[in-house]
Amino acid sequence: MRKRNTELLRDVITQVLKQNKLDKPLNEKHIIDAWPVVLGHNINQYTSALEVRQRVLYVTLTSSVLRHDLFLSKDQIMNSLNKHVGAEVIKNIVFK
Repeated sequence: MRKRNTELLRDVITQVLKQNKLDKPLNEKHIIDAWPVVLGHNINQYTSALEVRQRVLYVTLTSSVLRHDLFLSKDQIMNSLNKHVGAEVIKNIVFK
């Protein structure tokens, strides 16, 4: 016999994370992990550091040419990263 008041484990975990205010750091970690997936191996080779602070993704790159190219596409990159994570985690990207 099945209980009628059952919940999906995914929903319970999400509630626990929100109650303990752990969902934001987890989503920030997902954004950093999504960088090589969304942008690919070639761009990831030139990425030396990624950090999320106050909903801004700071990306340190070793190529100034690539930095300029990514700057021109930053809105599209930001949307792709947020979409990959499934939440609006970042509102801006700063390339250094």
